[in-house]
Amino acid sequence: MATRLKPIAHEERLSLVEHLDELRSRVIICVVALVVVGGVCLWQEDFILDTINQPLADVANKKPCDQTRDPLEQADCQQAAQKRVNEQIAATARSLATSARDEPSLRAQAEELARVAGAAAASTPPISPKRPVTLGVGEPLTATLIAAGYAALLLTLPLLLYQFYAFVLPAFSPTERQVAVPLMVMVPFLFYAGVVFAYFVVLPAAVDFLQNFNDDNYDVLLQARDYNKFAIMVMGVMGLLFQLPVAILAVTRMGIITPAQLRKHRRYAILIIAVLAALLPGGDPVTMLLMMFPILFLYEGSILLASLMDRRAERARAREEAADAAESDTELTHYDSDD
Repeated sequence: MATRLKPIAHEERLSLVEHLDELRSRVIICVVALVVVGGVCLWQEDFILDTINQPLADVANKKPCDQTRDPLEQADCQQAAQKRVNEQIAATARSLATSARDEPSLRAQAEELARVAGAAAASTPPISPKRPVTLGVGEPLTATLIAAGYAALLLTLPLLLYQFYAFVLPAFSPTERQVAVPLMVMVPFLFYAGVVFAYFVVLPAAVDFLQNFNDDNYDVLLQARDYNKFAIMVMGVMGLLFQLPVAILAVTRMGIITPAQLRKHRRYAILIIAVLAALLPGGDPVTMLLMMFPILFLYEGSILLASLMDRRAERARAREEAADAAESDTELTHYDSDD
């Protein structure tokens, strides 16, 4: 039984046991990659959690202190106000001590007040960024493990997709393989482009809308487990949706569908994309629209790229036919001259 992965030609015929052995080897690679990357993510859990929580921290404390009803934001506002009061008291006391040179008792009291108020202001901690909360005794541990696991899955997903494509690649004909192999190279770049777009554009807007929606009627406390899952799911799904050009180029290059047909059925594509965006994590209008627009752009761009590749292939075919015709004419002329 083979245990080493090796390239398999299209014409090779493997037994069921050999197919299962190859599948087992690729599954082992995926599991090992997940475990290794998961260990690294767990080791760097502070960086992972800080990165995931950054969009939440960026949208927090946007409302003025006299308008917010978030208990954590109100506590931050009170803390900041108390620090400003202590700083003002210390400045006033120092000014009074300077002016009370002829009254030693008053000067000593003012200096002591300045010292106490200044120490109180200096000891006031800075406002910490908004972070998710944990509710259970073991939730800090479980939430950290789950976040590290999701992050590992997000980082290794291109490798998992590659292993899947590599497993089914031998079933492709040589012509289909010429199309599939370049598309496989595009997979990780498109995936991480989608992840970056989701992190910097979709996730902050979605968190801002969802956290501030009707917050006057709620004490908004976000559970760490739910937020971590939501954030990584948004990035992962966006990375998968960015694979649309790969799918479109694959079906057009294989002749399953033409760019003209894709243009003709554009309205159905828009409807499907809208429904899909509505079913994705979040489900709010802001997230839906922010996910729809780049997918529609990729859809139109993929059609344009497929059309250009088809025209290029037609021109190459025309040149080959012209060359074949010229070669046939040359051979016919040579045959006639021999006669």
